[in-house]
Amino acid sequence: MAKKFESTERFLKPDPKFQSRLVAKFINCIMYRGKKSVAERIFYQAMEVVEERQPGVEPLKFFETAVNNIKPAVEVRSRRVGGANYQVPVPVTPRRQLALAIRWILQGARARKGRPMHVRLADELCDAHRREGHAANQRENTHRMAEANKAFSHYAW
Repeated sequence: MAKKFESTERFLKPDPKFQSRLVAKFINCIMYRGKKSVAERIFYQAMEVVEERQPGVEPLKFFETAVNNIKPAVEVRSRRVGGANYQVPVPVTPRRQLALAIRWILQGARARKGRPMHVRLADELCDAHRREGHAANQRENTHRMAEANKAFSHYAW
């Protein structure tokens, strides 16, 4: 059987400003309709806003810390056993941790209305750095669900 999907991870080039693959991946996730220059501008302007608010902080380290604070350790997966569906807690792989963290940060930024996207993204990143905001709540809810369903962890296989 032929493989359906080949990872583009190895084709991902670091971003031009910070030389970071994490930033390049984040910019690609911001991007709508192939408009990468717009996505880059949003991200770099957001980092400038962060620098203004947090003087003396290195923006790349700040961003990495914010993303790492949002990464979930466990999540629940539905598993059907004997006619019943159970929410089974399972550990999250590193790639999925990153994907979920990026998704939640962007959801939080897009949910904030009434301001330019780079300001909303800067707000969400600052909140993520302090373990607050939409993305942090999402992570806490995920962990809470896993904790509540710990009794079904023996179904994880």
